[in-house]
Amino acid sequence: MSPSPVEFLPGRHVGPGHAPLLIAGPCAIEGPQTVDYAHAIQEAIDGLAVQWVFKASFDKANRTSVGGGRGVGLDNGLAILRQIRDELKVPVLTDVHLPEQCSPVAEVCDVLQIPAFLCRQTDLLQAAGATGKTVNIKKGQFLAPEGMAKAADKVRATGNEKVLLTERGTFFGYGRLVVDFSGFAAMREAAPLIFDATHSVQQPGGLGDRTGGDWEMAPVLLRAAAAVGCDGWFVETHPRPLESPSDGPNMIPLEHLRETLERALAVRAASA
Repeated sequence: MSPSPVEFLPGRHVGPGHAPLLIAGPCAIEGPQTVDYAHAIQEAIDGLAVQWVFKASFDKANRTSVGGGRGVGLDNGLAILRQIRDELKVPVLTDVHLPEQCSPVAEVCDVLQIPAFLCRQTDLLQAAGATGKTVNIKKGQFLAPEGMAKAADKVRATGNEKVLLTERGTFFGYGRLVVDFSGFAAMREAAPLIFDATHSVQQPGGLGDRTGGDWEMAPVLLRAAAAVGCDGWFVETHPRPLESPSDGPNMIPLEHLRETLERALAVRAASA
């Protein structure tokens, strides 16, 4: 069963019959240089049949160790996201971790994202829903695909129907994630489905005090998801991933982004 399209912005829809949503950007807001990254991404994807939403996080609240940097903070992060939105005329997305963050984030961002580890937190889901903005809920690594319908219902209970779900892998023992493509159908019954290619290749705690990953597998999984069927893609990218403060090993280098998307779009077209 295919989901009903969601109008994630006025006049713009995600779902069957529409160009795939592309949520793309670096893992974390690093400072003013993040604006340069956004310009570079826009140039890299120019002309591709995708609907781009820029993403970056102001707070990395679930780092592996206490020594992991948290980010630029709410106020600085929102200022940078506002600049990107205004300069590039592109919608923006960021994560929220606490209910009280939802209102100020909604003043700047077009999409509020619920982190995977928080996908069952009712107060957070409903605070995000109450803003009236589109809410993207990432599936917990511990949760069955069918369980995400209940998370979506918590947002819809606020009267907000603009809900997206994102698959980002499932724990397979310690320090490993796998993607169960058979779960796509169940999640798409509840809402339009986004596939997160880069977090799906994480190796949680794989580098001891931080997360590891294998970015070269992300394009492979992206093409597989395009073949199985989903409504959009989530890709973290960076011009120099190993210099990024977080998730460097699983981010797609910016120089490979366009080719990665072109190949996924070709698979999507062939599978239609």
